[in-house]
Amino acid sequence: MPSTFKTKGIVLRSIRYGETSLIVTVFTELFGVQTYLQNGARAIKKGSSKAAMFQPAALLDMEVYHNDLKTMHRIKECNWSFIYQHIYSDVIKNSIALYMVELLYKALKQPENNPDLFYFCEDAFQHLDDATNTVAANFPLFFSVHLTQFLGLKLTDNLKNLSPSSEIYLDMAEGNFTNIQPGHSHYLAGDELLITAELLKTLHPQELSHIKLNQLKRRNLLQRYQEFYALHIADFGQMKTLRILYELLG
Repeated sequence: MPSTFKTKGIVLRSIRYGETSLIVTVFTELFGVQTYLQNGARAIKKGSSKAAMFQPAALLDMEVYHNDLKTMHRIKECNWSFIYQHIYSDVIKNSIALYMVELLYKALKQPENNPDLFYFCEDAFQHLDDATNTVAANFPLFFSVHLTQFLGLKLTDNLKNLSPSSEIYLDMAEGNFTNIQPGHSHYLAGDELLITAELLKTLHPQELSHIKLNQLKRRNLLQRYQEFYALHIADFGQMKTLRILYELLG
């Protein structure tokens, strides 16, 4: 009989299984990314079902059965740990949350415990829910840059150590700033470099309101950041949520 554990979780994906059940992928506080079979989640009881609780980006308090030898587990009890006021009703915030969820799903390949990453993500979703429109517009860039700090893909903020009188580049293959132009095309320069450096120094989402960008710059930066992830994560592929963000984030 597997042991039971209490853990927080962030829902990444839900797939229908059978008539009333779901297979749910959850980034958990204790065990990293795990898969759960939730029986009866879509069954209607007393006029409602539990399916809404397993929407992508949902923040949950869970009691789960866990066995290290298995790849699929079961949920014993589950409740909201935080109830969003805007993410599920605001089209723009919902699209940003889905982008964040897809990025996590693609980046977290192994079921490894990473509580610091979990707390960063939990905090980020809560800040997005409460964000102004100006902050929300830059949120995908902020999340993309800072997520690297927890994945072993860290972008090194060594800009102050370089000569300001020379050209500066951000080598995305090496993950650092340099005065030497890389011998490949995977680097940032000019405005893209400066904005990325500013995002690295932005430690609280509220500060994003000070970064003024137009739609084209956001679009180009998001594309370059996906290039960075694809360089460092095998089989990263293309993000489906990018096209939606391109249309919504003016």
